[in-house]
Amino acid sequence: MKSQELRNLQGPLKARYRDDPGSALVTLRASGGLDEGIACSVETGRALAVAGLHPAAGGDGTALCSGDMLLQALVACAGVTLRSVATALEIDVRGGTVRAEGDLDFRGTLAVDKQTPVGFRAIRLSFDLDTDATDEDMATLLRLTERYCVVLQTLASSPDLSITS
Repeated sequence: MKSQELRNLQGPLKARYRDDPGSALVTLRASGGLDEGIACSVETGRALAVAGLHPAAGGDGTALCSGDMLLQALVACAGVTLRSVATALEIDVRGGTVRAEGDLDFRGTLAVDKQTPVGFRAIRLSFDLDTDATDEDMATLLRLTERYCVVLQTLASSPDLSITS
């Protein structure tokens, strides 16, 4: 996709959102069914993903770990965002790799140590890109990718959460 093609696609949306801010508010949804054993099936829109316990929490490794899925969502979002920004700025990125890794201490989630936090302690996102972009262009590309990546910003800002039954 070329920069102008992207502008042509996004231009009408941006205009509508400026004129009618309420039209920009979209509620995304995900749902899952509780499966036999300790598993939950999640419809991804393309396939069914079955999440279960990570081996460090007693799983056998046959089901997807939701922590891995969170990192995969971050990688996907960051990759799409980087491609979008590169296209808009006409920075040639021929290819590359996006990686995310996160540190979890399972003592928290297994209630072994009540002082150990549950969840990721740290998440690192990295890019290895095939590009001739200047250092300045790379800095801009990474800064704007960080700014506009929905999953990254959601993790960084800790949105209001609620749980109901």
